[in-house]
Amino acid sequence: MATTNGHTNSLYVYNKTRETFVATEALLADSYLRRLVGLLGKTRRWAQLGRGLWIVPSRGVHTIGMLFPIDLIFLGKNKEVVHVEEYVRPFRISKVSLKASSVLELPPHTIYRSGTKIGDQLEIAPTR
Repeated sequence: MATTNGHTNSLYVYNKTRETFVATEALLADSYLRRLVGLLGKTRRWAQLGRGLWIVPSRGVHTIGMLFPIDLIFLGKNKEVVHVEEYVRPFRISKVSLKASSVLELPPHTIYRSGTKIGDQLEIAPTR
């Protein structure tokens, strides 16, 4: 994982409602450049169980130029799940959710594995 000032910027995403981990190695994309690049250039090897990219702010994403499908979890301002899209293939555009303030990009089948549903409450914090 990349580090900033000696601290890892890896995050975990925990579904408090279902008591399951959604991601254990998520990265934050909160700058213009990080949001712009997102997962572009990543290969299918990126899409391993536990990985993720949290895009803040975001109300929708695209997979144009991506090489593999992803799952999407749209979060409201209090990290509540407001929309989900499973197995979004490359060269697609997601729904734009006005309720969302951020989007989690995850390996395919993460939503199914974690049991995540609309209304669930997530916790996102740095891994130690």
